[in-house]
Amino acid sequence: MAERIYNVLFLCTGNSARSILAEALMNRWGQGKFQAYSAGSHPTGTVNPFALAVLHKVGIATEHARSKSWDEFAAPSAPQMDFIFTVCDNAAGEACPYWPGHPMTAHWGVADPAAVEGTPMEKERAFWSAFWTLEARIKLFACLPLGKLEGMTLHKALTEIGKSEAETPG
Repeated sequence: MAERIYNVLFLCTGNSARSILAEALMNRWGQGKFQAYSAGSHPTGTVNPFALAVLHKVGIATEHARSKSWDEFAAPSAPQMDFIFTVCDNAAGEACPYWPGHPMTAHWGVADPAAVEGTPMEKERAFWSAFWTLEARIKLFACLPLGKLEGMTLHKALTEIGKSEAETPG
């Protein structure tokens, strides 16, 4: 019997950087177990070129990456989510749409790399930092024995994962 595929939605305000990175990373590390999506409360309409460059450098396809509204996932025809993670503090504080099925939620705040001012190298470094933090959290999440964890235990684990930081390579 095939294992169940869990739907995961990563939310941010602009859906141009962190949530895009998280969606791509979850689809890589959770392949066969998770289907990831991303959206924003106020999408910019474009994916940040630094996010695309980081994903490209690690060999993750970006042709399907697009900035979109969370309303797309609140529609009746949208896939029902099992997990919803906010990856920015603004989206965590906003009134979210009604999510059918009452998915488990957690806040996994990550500093906004798109807000970094400075040289292209400083901006790229901020995107790598966000990437590594999200990758570490997603790898931890993808290893959880979801079918064996009860609601409160699972929610506690998700919250703790959201507090974890990545080891910076190098």
